[in-house]
Amino acid sequence: MILVEEAEKIIQSKVKNFGIENIPFEDAPGRLLAEDITTDRDLPPFNRATMDGIAINFHAFENGIKSFKIIATQAAGDIPVEINNPHECIEIMTGAALPQSTDTVIRYEDITIENRIATLTTSSLTKGQSIHYKGKDKKKNEVVASANQLITPALIGMAASVGKKELTVNKLPRVIIISSGDELVEVNETPSPYQVRRSNNYLVKAILQKYCIQADMLHIPDDLEKSKKLMAICLEEYDAIIVSGGISMGKFDYIHHALEALSVNKLFHKVQQKPGKPFWFGSYKNEVLVFAFPGNPVSTFMCLHRYFLPWLEASIGLVSTKVEAILNEDFSFTPALQYFLQVQLKNENGKILAFPFEGNGSGDFANLLSTQAFMELPAEQNNFTKGEVFRIWPYK
Repeated sequence: MILVEEAEKIIQSKVKNFGIENIPFEDAPGRLLAEDITTDRDLPPFNRATMDGIAINFHAFENGIKSFKIIATQAAGDIPVEINNPHECIEIMTGAALPQSTDTVIRYEDITIENRIATLTTSSLTKGQSIHYKGKDKKKNEVVASANQLITPALIGMAASVGKKELTVNKLPRVIIISSGDELVEVNETPSPYQVRRSNNYLVKAILQKYCIQADMLHIPDDLEKSKKLMAICLEEYDAIIVSGGISMGKFDYIHHALEALSVNKLFHKVQQKPGKPFWFGSYKNEVLVFAFPGNPVSTFMCLHRYFLPWLEASIGLVSTKVEAILNEDFSFTPALQYFLQVQLKNENGKILAFPFEGNGSGDFANLLSTQAFMELPAEQNNFTKGEVFRIWPYK
């Protein structure tokens, strides 16, 4: 049995870059950008009106002209129409390109229009007002989004505006989630009094979807030969395998025996922690990683957040942020194990407070709906005092 810190170190030593790929930009939200995005022209690409109204040459206003003949109406996307003398103006809409012969936009609220004559109702004008100038935001070939950032809706909008139909992103690992156990039936089935529906695989799949990973799923029965046969296929087709169940000391726990029979290198089995003590981790051909978690739902859930997700984030280039919280109640835990306490979180004056929320063991996953994080309590300590600060692993 190894320490949590040792398990973490071994897993992080297996962080791997899976390369890059080009995907349609509309499919890229949530992925990590692997290239700089640059403008293909100035932004904005022309001087444009930011108000609906009229466009004039400010020199005419300086010379006392207050009324202007409207010679054309220009919408966004229209070719600009030029004025020919100071007494003329262009009726212009927001977003339209400003004619070169004009330099000031006056909003409708500051004019009256009668018989195509626009008359000012204000004496307060500033040259260049209500104009968004060409290149004001970005110049041509300027970087508008740097690599190694999460692709957000705003970034998608920018990609569209500069004509990037495809984006280069970091590749994601191919992942399969394996459930194990003859006591498990499918969601749409009616279990016997001594069976339960499969849920861990759907739980894990839902979490991975937040990282844009569409993981496959497989159920393996409690049979050593079938376990070896099915696992052998997975080891050749996936980059990471997440197993829930079949790794403890029971007579029908065949998963770790199957893995070792297939020459998967066991890097550790059992971690000094609760929940999730039987956690098994190994690698195949130094390429495929196998995260075999205990089948109890809270154990799987905790191990996924504590070990798999940090490995995944590091592998795809996401920067993880360490989060700590203040224990808001005294708490005791006797066994010499690193304890992952379910907590409810509350933010008070910028401080994160953690309230212990004990369940009924690692099979009681209903409490996950009422809590927001695991608080990691060190194994060398039994009594934890209100006000002490510990690391938390948020899941909401």
